[in-house]
Amino acid sequence: MKAMVLAAGLGTRLRPYSLKRPKPLFPVLDTPLLTHTLAQLRRSGAEEIVVNAHHLREQIKSMLHGLGDVHVQMEDLELGTGGGLRLAQRHFGQAPFLAVNGDIVHDLDLPAVYRSHCSSGADVTMVLHDCPRFSNVRVDDGGRILGFSGPAGEGERLLAFTGVQVVNPAVLSLIPEGVFYNILDCYADLLKGGGAIQALVVSGHFWTDMGTPADYLKLHEDILLKGRLPEFFSSHDKPFCLGKDAALEAGVSLQDWVSIGHGATIGEGASLTRVVVWDGARVAPGSIMADCIISEGD
Repeated sequence: MKAMVLAAGLGTRLRPYSLKRPKPLFPVLDTPLLTHTLAQLRRSGAEEIVVNAHHLREQIKSMLHGLGDVHVQMEDLELGTGGGLRLAQRHFGQAPFLAVNGDIVHDLDLPAVYRSHCSSGADVTMVLHDCPRFSNVRVDDGGRILGFSGPAGEGERLLAFTGVQVVNPAVLSLIPEGVFYNILDCYADLLKGGGAIQALVVSGHFWTDMGTPADYLKLHEDILLKGRLPEFFSSHDKPFCLGKDAALEAGVSLQDWVSIGHGATIGEGASLTRVVVWDGARVAPGSIMADCIISEGD
């Protein structure tokens, strides 16, 4: 199975932090999210993986240097979800490939998703769930996707796209080359032309779109305090994750849950509550910090 991680987005909702790092490189328990994503894809059977990069792309290229199973697709222009996939088409051959957004964290059964697509006869399979905040995909009672804008008609319901999909590479030929293009526009054209897009509806899973600072902090709470996604941490992490060579000076207080990156320094007498400290960052002595992200320049 081949796969692609869509990692070229600007991360505008995560500014100012995304001005320092691209969103897929935000640390989750002191490990870049992209590292977690690649490990998950490999466990699921992906043998060749394309990662596209645009915003702060040199950081992504540097992180992935030397990984023989990963091709970094450097995009000088912002191509969008569709344009990035179109540029990568030559890497996929004829077999369906798995595509995942680079800003999601989940425990979906990716091999089962792939098998479902291969047995469905559909051109595309989109994994959907009930998440009203993002629900804009119209689905009929038979599990067939009808469109990508509401409202839902009779016998239809609105569901949310998880950012996980399986695509037959031939579909990408509908996308013009070298321009910004939204993959949903491609799928709308596919439906108009009689193509089939399967809705694989899931429930009972963990999923988050790491799109805002609040989402990012909530993810750490779910992992460290609530014990979700145990593969992300070892028993000694919970509820405080301390990276290698993190220095806590005298009188430091940690409350609720805290994640501190490697090489970070927490000054004497500082108090941290529900805080993510990035690697190499420094917290000034006596600081009282709560519900925030402390990045390199703070």
